[in-house]
Amino acid sequence: MDIRKICLLCLFSLFILSASHAQEEKKDSIMQNNKGVLITLTDEIATTVRHTGRKIRKVGKEFNAIDTTFISPNRFNLAFMLEHSSWYEYYRLGSKGDDGEQSLSFSPNASFKLGVYFGWRWIFLGYSFDVKDIFGGHKNKAKKTEMALNLYSSKFGVDLYYRKTGSDFKIRSSSGFDLSNPVRHLNFDGFQSKIKGLNAYWIFNYKRFSYPAAYSQSTNQRKSAGSLMAGFSYSQHNISFDYDKLPGEIRNQLQDALLFKKVKYSDYSINVGYGYNWVFAKNWVSNLSLLPAIAYKKSKIDDTPNTDSHWIKDINFDLITRAAVVYNTSKYFIGASLVMHTYDYRKKDFSLTNTFGTLRVYAGFNFWKKREYRE
Repeated sequence: MDIRKICLLCLFSLFILSASHAQEEKKDSIMQNNKGVLITLTDEIATTVRHTGRKIRKVGKEFNAIDTTFISPNRFNLAFMLEHSSWYEYYRLGSKGDDGEQSLSFSPNASFKLGVYFGWRWIFLGYSFDVKDIFGGHKNKAKKTEMALNLYSSKFGVDLYYRKTGSDFKIRSSSGFDLSNPVRHLNFDGFQSKIKGLNAYWIFNYKRFSYPAAYSQSTNQRKSAGSLMAGFSYSQHNISFDYDKLPGEIRNQLQDALLFKKVKYSDYSINVGYGYNWVFAKNWVSNLSLLPAIAYKKSKIDDTPNTDSHWIKDINFDLITRAAVVYNTSKYFIGASLVMHTYDYRKKDFSLTNTFGTLRVYAGFNFWKKREYRE
């Protein structure tokens, strides 16, 4: 072989080897750069998560800031509670005509429930069942449904609720009718209602006045204190009324305003009120709060003679009432609470008053101490 060919072959081989080596170095450099970028991104994500966590904890502390002279903080993460609750519902339909005023009042028998609940700081979740279901008391009757989520922090509170009545209403009273015998406590399955709503309110004197002490047993009120409160409420009501199932004497005398099948209205209200926690003995506190509301109602009445089915807008007044008494040693607690909602709807010739509430009697204990309170 010619010496020149050998030299050219050697130079070509060296060129190939050097190019291959350069390519490998480039790949290694890219891999190292990618690894560096990946590590940087991982660090940024971890930093963001830690920063977000710190912000959430900071906001949580701000929402639960208290004056420890008046309120003892919650020292536990979790709670267990057994509860007995009873429902109360009342509806009054009224009308005004040329021949005077008429009214009918309806309410079912009180229903009783047993429940088991677990709580985490602000929130209680659990399951309850009607006592009559055990003994078949609701056989062949539409069952009632109630769902509620209550959140009580130092600064604000939120109530979410949904209620559906059964078909076990009774006519409790009547007026404005010429009857041979008074109608009282007569079974009436022609009335049903559905209600869903939201209440949100702000507590101004939150560092000294504790709603959680009275309604979620997560803090202890040590000195009596009160607070001005303000909030917003929204609720939607669907009421069905079958007047054909009324006793004949009443049905034949009904004024036109009461000859309807359905009422549907939405309620938007702004409420301002006051609440007070009274510490009357060691570890004991009682609460009473009233929140009157100015409400804007948008309603629709169907199947009314001489009236087109259309939306009616008006302003009325509502009321939210809360009362409670609690004995709480921080570890163990027992108490009772009452929450009542009253909605009042009035027009020139028609009125509807709807009141519903729940009475709860409960006992339980807190457990799993927070890290800062462990020995």
